[in-house]
Amino acid sequence: MHPRAKKIIIGTLDVLLGVYLLLAVTSFNKPKTVDRVCSKVEITVADSSDAGFLSAAEIKQLLQNKNLYPLGKKMSTINPRSLEEAMAPRGGGGGIPFVKTAECYKTEDGHVCILITQRTPLIRVKSLNGDDYYLDDQGGTMPNSKYTSDLIVVTGAVTKSYARYYITPLARAIMASEFWKNQIEQMTITKDLGVDLVSRVGNHIIYIGQLPWGKYKGQIDNSVTAYVNSKLDRTLNFYKYGLNKVGWNKYDYIDVELDNQIVCRKNSHETTQQAEQTQPEQPKTEAKPDTEKNEKRSKDTLSHHDI
Repeated sequence: MHPRAKKIIIGTLDVLLGVYLLLAVTSFNKPKTVDRVCSKVEITVADSSDAGFLSAAEIKQLLQNKNLYPLGKKMSTINPRSLEEAMAPRGGGGGIPFVKTAECYKTEDGHVCILITQRTPLIRVKSLNGDDYYLDDQGGTMPNSKYTSDLIVVTGAVTKSYARYYITPLARAIMASEFWKNQIEQMTITKDLGVDLVSRVGNHIIYIGQLPWGKYKGQIDNSVTAYVNSKLDRTLNFYKYGLNKVGWNKYDYIDVELDNQIVCRKNSHETTQQAEQTQPEQPKTEAKPDTEKNEKRSKDTLSHHDI
């Protein structure tokens, strides 16, 4: 064998032997992974200040109720995918109602990390049939809870199907506007599916008519969004060039259903106030001379004594 080749082989063997010894020492000093237990669980709930449905403590309690909380369990038995599925099933159904996504992973030092994103509450529905639930920004329903944020409330003849396909894009259009999401405090769906928007400032109702119908969700989303934006734009112009001149309490009902006109009904309370203000003043009665008062007082006194 050539001396140079022999040196290369010996050098390679030395390197391999050194790597082997290093791995052996490391493995000897390192605790066996199979025996390691979870020493810490880190739960992070994103958007907790905005959504407010869930806290880390509630996630912990929910996992404990399902006997899935990993603290103290062997790391080898903890399946991150199972934890994710328990909180936010990929196929839908089950899980924790307010969880949108769940990510879970294990670390080398025995920690289990869980990152939760919440479903965003868009609107609250309180239907005539007794249903009381939240709609998220994707049209999914969430049960009523302790959540107390100042959401727009929808009342009236609302089925879950109508809420999912029609109320959702309606609410998204309103919430997309900084002005309208603060101006509208309630929506009422009439029996013929007309939409009344109850204003926060001005004490009036805005009637926008029936939402356009469609066969497919994407089509409905687009047509309802365009329709609602058109009605809100016309109403905003009426606010600027109408109510700013005559007063925000002038009308209690503003109908913008038709494209070529806006029909308003005067506020009855406002009309009554105006009528009272325009009443002619009653003529003042001239005071009688003191002699007449004294004479009348004398007569009254005399009559009293006669009785």
